[in-house]
Amino acid sequence: MEYTINQLAKLADVSTRTLRYYDQCGLLPPKSIRSNGYRVYGQNEIDRLQQILFYRELGVELTEIGRILEAKSFDGQTALQNHLVALRKKRERLDLLIDNVEKSIKAMKGEIEMSNKEKFEGFKQKLIDDNERNYGDEIRKKYGNKAIDRANARVKGMTKEQYGEVEQLTQELNDTLKAAFQQGDPHSELAQKACELHKQWLCFYWDDYSKEAHMGVTQMYVDDPRFTAYYDKIAPGCAVFLRDAVRIFCS
Repeated sequence: MEYTINQLAKLADVSTRTLRYYDQCGLLPPKSIRSNGYRVYGQNEIDRLQQILFYRELGVELTEIGRILEAKSFDGQTALQNHLVALRKKRERLDLLIDNVEKSIKAMKGEIEMSNKEKFEGFKQKLIDDNERNYGDEIRKKYGNKAIDRANARVKGMTKEQYGEVEQLTQELNDTLKAAFQQGDPHSELAQKACELHKQWLCFYWDDYSKEAHMGVTQMYVDDPRFTAYYDKIAPGCAVFLRDAVRIFCS
């Protein structure tokens, strides 16, 4: 069965503008274009759109989706199985947040007592799940499952105060790194302060700190596009700048 762009938009509950954009960026070209200029989509395009929407639901960027779908190793059935696992984890996290809200309402009514630690369980799990989704494969290959599982356990065991401290430290690190980058000198006092803040941030998750590991992780920020994209959101080139500053910090 074939669909026009309007029919497919209605079927998939997306806008025609979205489908046109997917075509323009090469993510979802139509099966054919009629003489009147109308796009026509077939079963292959429908299945591909389903995969795109699954990946978007999981927070994957469009450029990364295109890379995944075009890979020679891509298998639709395996991808669906992976989507199922990821969506179940997302549902578990949402269930945890819903339970958190329900308990908070009861606590405010005086029906139950709720510890401060319980109030943040859902948010900490979201942090863990987001990190696993975005960076899990790479960091587990580099540091091993045991080390990452221990780091996740440390996050889950954080108190309200510790969780808030991590959030505050992350913001201070990003602000300091941005200001140091604008100065342009990785040797500067501000750049080295950013390295010290980054060390403190790592120690929230690592069992043991070493200069070699610190330099290694910042090199990974440069080598892996996902990490590079995170730091380059602060300012383009920040990942390389941080790596260079940390090399000086650890020398």
